[in-house]
Amino acid sequence: MYAIVDIETTGGYAANNDITEIAIVLHDGQSVINRFETLVRPVRTIPYYIQVLTGISNDMVAEAPTFEEVAPQIFELLTGKIFVAHNVNFDYSFLKHHFSAAGYELNLNKLCTVRLTKKVFPGLPSYSLGNLCNHFGIAVYNRHRAGGDTDATVRLLEHLLLHNAEPHIQQFIKRGAREQSLPPNLPKEQVEQLPYTPGVYYFHNQTGKVIYVGKAKNLKYRVSSHFTHNGSGKQRQDFLRNIFSITYETTPTELMAFILESVEIKRLWPEFNSSQKRFAHIYGLYMFEDSGGYIRLAIDKKKKHMQPLYTFNLLLEGHRLLNKIIEQFSLCAKLCFMQTAPGPCTGTSDNTCLGACEHKEPVDAYNARVHEALEWLEERLPTFAVVDAGNERDERSCILMEKGKFYGMGYIPADAGITSREELKNYLKQYPENDYIRGLVYQYVERFPNKKILF
Repeated sequence: MYAIVDIETTGGYAANNDITEIAIVLHDGQSVINRFETLVRPVRTIPYYIQVLTGISNDMVAEAPTFEEVAPQIFELLTGKIFVAHNVNFDYSFLKHHFSAAGYELNLNKLCTVRLTKKVFPGLPSYSLGNLCNHFGIAVYNRHRAGGDTDATVRLLEHLLLHNAEPHIQQFIKRGAREQSLPPNLPKEQVEQLPYTPGVYYFHNQTGKVIYVGKAKNLKYRVSSHFTHNGSGKQRQDFLRNIFSITYETTPTELMAFILESVEIKRLWPEFNSSQKRFAHIYGLYMFEDSGGYIRLAIDKKKKHMQPLYTFNLLLEGHRLLNKIIEQFSLCAKLCFMQTAPGPCTGTSDNTCLGACEHKEPVDAYNARVHEALEWLEERLPTFAVVDAGNERDERSCILMEKGKFYGMGYIPADAGITSREELKNYLKQYPENDYIRGLVYQYVERFPNKKILF
């Protein structure tokens, strides 16, 4: 027995919106058995644009029952039936949310007439209810009202049943079938073709724009996990509604998938990614020579056309490192812009300024200590490669860290005898780096020191 359902609501997601009308038609696959339809009084007022779309005004629902009042009757009608709707996850998520608030647990097999029509009549230009009805010559009365749209969906289902839809229905509702949980516009074949390997996946909207980037240890399992529940929040519903296709890139290791995901999020800035958008270099350690010939070090906001010696997310982090350099190599705090008060440099707690800020110390002597400090910094920032398995047997994956920074990654021949980082770079693609990627690589080599090759 099918229960064909349509609802009208105050908005597009269940967690913060109410049902204003519901219609249910029970159908045995041959004919209509029963019908239920009612307006529902929402807690919230109906927005004006929704009133214009549906024709349901606040006055019309003022005397209607609340959902809690009609929940027992609706729940009894639905129990044991196959829940049918056009874009079923929308209607089902709304009812499940409001049934839960009323003390009921909705748990039914679902059948989406969008996905079913794509199986029976593949290749149509549009699968919206209105366009399908126009295509098949189905008359629609009272459009955008629960009763009218339910009747149209009933006639669409009857048309599909006449064209051998039954085998597809059985496939949809059989135990363990997951296709009904997929977004209505996402082809099942794209999920089925995903490999069981690490990689990065991309969700695209109707125009092909990437709206989400994710990484996976197992692409097939991770992508499928996105669709195992129909959350009632606005972001969740908008997310599912906008997924039209999936593309992916495999990687031989999970570490490479993590790195590529970070790079791609920053490159594409997808609408539905929230994490990692905050990771960005804000400050840098810069070096320049002043008019007196003294080399100056400074922490400043990142410059577009200047290459920093090192980068920091926090100003405090930069100041901490520079203070350590000043103390260890007896540099001038004023020439490093760490003291701004008028007059000569007062030094630090661990050293005394030798007078460079007053031009008392020779330029060569002071600059020599600056170079010593930079050499020390470079030694603290090692250059090494992480060599691991490749996609193919005759290759190895490689990630290069150069002077403590992520340089890039790629693949080298399995039998290659790489002796220098410059030679190695010929095989690698350079990527933008950030603290997140650096942290990933350092954590990885701590766990697997045997995969680290120093240069």
